[in-house]
Amino acid sequence: MKFLVVGLGSMGKRRIRNLKQLGHTDVIGFDTRGDRCKEANEKYQISAFTDISNALKENPNAMVISTPPDLHMKYAKVAIKNKVHFFTEASVVQDDMEEIIRELKDSDIIGLPSCTMRYHPIVVSVNNILKANKIGKPLAFLYHSGQYLPDWHPWEDYRKFYVSKRETGACREIVPFELIWLTSTFGKISNVFGLKTKVSKLEADIDDIYSVLLEFQNGIRGNLTVDVIARFPYRQLKILGEDGVIFADWSDRTIGYYTKEAGWKNTKIDDGGIEKNYIHGDGPYVEEMSMFVKSIKGEVEQPYTFEDDYNILKILESIEKSSDVGSKQKIIN
Repeated sequence: MKFLVVGLGSMGKRRIRNLKQLGHTDVIGFDTRGDRCKEANEKYQISAFTDISNALKENPNAMVISTPPDLHMKYAKVAIKNKVHFFTEASVVQDDMEEIIRELKDSDIIGLPSCTMRYHPIVVSVNNILKANKIGKPLAFLYHSGQYLPDWHPWEDYRKFYVSKRETGACREIVPFELIWLTSTFGKISNVFGLKTKVSKLEADIDDIYSVLLEFQNGIRGNLTVDVIARFPYRQLKILGEDGVIFADWSDRTIGYYTKEAGWKNTKIDDGGIEKNYIHGDGPYVEEMSMFVKSIKGEVEQPYTFEDDYNILKILESIEKSSDVGSKQKIIN
């Protein structure tokens, strides 16, 4: 199977590594920037093109779209037109997504949006602990995901990076990125109340903190904070159950649960090798690429769809509306 990686920035390079880790050596790349094509060629020994039409002449079977979010649907359309299976990174822009959903319904093409966090070993462990009823019925959770924006890509000026644009801003991107796994773990959301604002001196036209109260249909209450001002990269979770507590810390790579009878039981997790200048291990991303390949081959049911992704982005829209109008918003499922 031949793969075309579209966009050779940090995520595109990660996806090349992922595919090679899975044993897929027939990989080519595309980026409008010649310097990135040169880097990919030198670092990963792949052919890379600055013209998408030339890349498509190589007859790829699948595309991995790792461009900025506002270009995802543009290249998804290219993939569908050329009858090529495709994967997209985390989305934050709804434009043309409904069209992609319609076109995929009448096609044999696999179009898979990213749901990386579902494969993270901490999330897998959380789900296992809950399913085993170790802390009883979950009642509420507190979740914080934050990292100082200039530290996202220390090798480039954050002000020239898509995460500093209002439509594709860093917090706007991470809120749905987290909601994908939160809704998978805790269920459907019924109501949201959000507050978003800018509190820092970052030179970017974005809201740098989102504070969100989530009400789930099953009665669970969640408190979600996403920011790009934390000078230490936090991702921490507390789940309060009737009989105990779960605590997870992604930076420390630990997860544990507490009950009065047994005390704390803690486990260190391994999320795969960490590339230089990256914070998170490649493990969940490799698993995600594996699921993409298995979906194409028909070995597994597609784990996530663009319809699912569209519904997540509608929740983001409701969170932002809640902040703008100052009232709780009902989620229509």
